[in-house]
Amino acid sequence: MNPNEKSTSNQRKQILAYLQSGNQLTSLEALQKFNCLRLSARIHELKKSHPVQSVWTWRGEKKVKLYYMQGEKQ
Repeated sequence: MNPNEKSTSNQRKQILAYLQSGNQLTSLEALQKFNCLRLSARIHELKKSHPVQSVWTWRGEKKVKLYYMQGEKQ
């Protein structure tokens, strides 16, 4: 097994648990919380079996994509 596959799997599990708890997540937050540099890739994988949604929003003066689970508050 490629060592990166284990890391990817762990990141995916952590991100899923975080989103299922009603939290929202941006790429910067994913880097800080889960050491995940490719949040969009992890989200793409999760969307295959989970209702992950996204919306563009402003954080300060920067426009960022915010990920959340469907049915959770934005």
